[in-house]
This record gives sequence, C-alpha cells and structure tokens, in this order.
Amino acid sequence: MPRTRTFIAVEIDDEIRDNATTLQTALSKTGAEVKWVEPESMHVTLLFLGEVDDRDLHSVCRAVQKAAAEVAPFILRVSGVGAFPTPRRPKVIWAGITDGADELRELHEKLETRMLDLGCYRTEERDYTPHLTLGRVKAEADGLTIAPELAKRIAWSGGRTIIDEVLVFSSELERSGPVYTVLGRGKLGGG
Repeated sequence: MPRTRTFIAVEIDDEIRDNATTLQTALSKTGAEVKWVEPESMHVTLLFLGEVDDRDLHSVCRAVQKAAAEVAPFILRVSGVGAFPTPRRPKVIWAGITDGADELRELHEKLETRMLDLGCYRTEERDYTPHLTLGRVKAEADGLTIAPELAKRIAWSGGRTIIDEVLVFSSELERSGPVYTVLGRGKLGGG
C-alpha cells in the first residue's frame, strides 16, 4: 500500500521569510558548513507523522480540521536564535517563537491526541518546542565555528504574522531538497 511522508505545520509570511533569509546569509559568513532551509520550505512544524498509509490521509486531514476549529487565530512572533541540542554545540539552528508559542503548544496537544487515536503518530520522547528551523550544521567543527555568532543574535527579531490555519503537508525527498505539497487545511476557529 502506498505511503506518504507527512507532517502538520503552520506557515509563516514573506516578511518573516525575508528576515530569516537575511539572517541565514549573515550566519553563513562564518564559513561554517550549514544546510540552510530554503525560504519556500520554511514553516513551523506542529507534528511530524512520518510515513502515513495513503488510505489514512483523508482521516488525518479531517482530524486536523476538527482540532484547528477548537483554537482561535493568533499572532505569531519569530524572535531570538538558538540551536538544538545546545547553542554551544549546534546541530540544528532555529529562530524562536515568542508570541504564539502557547497557542502552538495547544494545537500540538490537540493534534497529537487525534493522531494517536488514528494510529498515525507515536509520541516523541522530547517535549514539543515551537521553532522555525533555519539550517542543519554539517559537522561538529562547523558548529563550533558558528556558535559565537548565534550568541550575538539572541535578540534578533524576525517579525510577526497572523496564524489562521493549520496545514497538512506531504514531503518528497529530492536531490535538491524536500518538496512540500499541501494535502489539507484546517481553519482556526476558536469554538
């Protein structure tokens, strides 16, 4: 049975994309090798489902619509820069979410419950931390090179946008990078 690599996310606007791209350019001047996320691929992930049986995709999209309808639209502010596992030893470089982080956690919780009920998701060991991934560091030496620059950008501001829908995406891994396709949408409602 065909399966589709699937995740659930919210989109950011062009202002945040432009600011994040400018930040990536500044950080790349360190010479550290980082696989930067392409601007058109930037989003805030709520749940990564992995390979989902194609027969379950309709149920996933309906569950997303129901969960989204329970949360009111909100303002999302992107600011600050950090890294997983730590800013001193970065492997994944991210921009933080300040305003809207609580709403993203609420959405994550509602979506997680529904996806577990559908059998399309396994709970992750780590807590959900809302963030915007900017890039993945190639090697430990590159992480040590870029780490001092991350520390200088703790107060970086990426902008704000209104979040009024949740999207279900497929992700096809191509040589040039992942290609995302919207499979479904759930309007936020707050009811």
